[in-house]
Amino acid sequence: MKTSINNYMEIRDAVRALCAQFPDEYHRKIDEDKAYPEEFVDALTNAGWLAAMIPEEYGGSGLGLAEASVVMEEINRSGGNSGACHGQMYNMSTLLRHGSQAQKEFYLPKIATGEWRLQSMAVTEPTTGTDTTKIRTTAVKKGDRYVINGQKVWISRVQHSDWMILLARTTPLADVKKKSEGMSIFMVNIKEAMQSGMIVRPIPNMVNHETNELFFENLEIPETQLIGEEGKGFRYILDGLNAERTLIAAECIGDGYWFMQRATTYVKDREVFGRPIGQNQGVQFPLAESFIEIEAANLMRFRACELFDNGQACGAEANMAKYLAAKSSWEAANACLQFHGGFGFANEYDIERKFRETRLYQVAPISTNLILSYVAEHLLDLPRSF
Repeated sequence: MKTSINNYMEIRDAVRALCAQFPDEYHRKIDEDKAYPEEFVDALTNAGWLAAMIPEEYGGSGLGLAEASVVMEEINRSGGNSGACHGQMYNMSTLLRHGSQAQKEFYLPKIATGEWRLQSMAVTEPTTGTDTTKIRTTAVKKGDRYVINGQKVWISRVQHSDWMILLARTTPLADVKKKSEGMSIFMVNIKEAMQSGMIVRPIPNMVNHETNELFFENLEIPETQLIGEEGKGFRYILDGLNAERTLIAAECIGDGYWFMQRATTYVKDREVFGRPIGQNQGVQFPLAESFIEIEAANLMRFRACELFDNGQACGAEANMAKYLAAKSSWEAANACLQFHGGFGFANEYDIERKFRETRLYQVAPISTNLILSYVAEHLLDLPRSF
């Protein structure tokens, strides 16, 4: 299978070599047991891949979002699931761009070595969803500490992380001029928080994806864990969200190529009525269409990365990359499953596992409909629909 973009080959070869040590059987067993791939994540950490975006002076590789996205793509393209570890990549940008020098010196070296994991970002709430400006979790300043009260939902990897980025309202919504003002972001020590005011309640789900509901009751954290200026957290968090959407796009592209490789290999060998089913246009056309869409998503992904790495606005490109990639990977997954027939539902083929994993990205981290609303309002200048 030929692709139009084949750059970053040194990174691709290295990540593929590492992933080859964790074959389909490994990921299948992790999924079956609803377990966390500790060994795999440790191998990525020890090889330095999860510190790709940390500057060299703090022990990282000093690479950009483009290189980080290639790492995530190759994990999924090799049959793995980056959802276990991608949080560290996109959470990093918030700390890197808006943390103080002292905070970077404190956190980043230990994150680079793997002593600490920064895998979680707590933004979403059960009563607000994507309407982030309406969040109800509060952080009230008392002396040299903030007291946190509220609730978050769909917060991933909390149980396998040491630190979490938390968005909370420090000024009531009624007291700000713009609804995006008055929110702040904090670094939260998860183990300490679980002993002093934070309850973690796991949410069982259809994908082997550790996600949770969080409850905060008078959780106190030091003011030194406030990132940037109080009240500007919403603007800060957008950097992390743009990086997140671009990395998710890369993962979906990896999934898409995985499905295409499995499908094209199978339909060339599978014979029915005396001929390979891949000779039939009814099989060829859906696969060709999916491949075209994956390639287009790939181009948009690298455009978003280019803008992000140059410090330019990339909200539209990040959203469009995520939309295109999630759509194309889902269509490739459907075609792959369809043309495998009953075998596509058998665990040993891994298609049903990857099918479930890639379906998530039609919904998270932002739903397809909200991306369409964003494009309509911000690019087509149509009236806001919500």
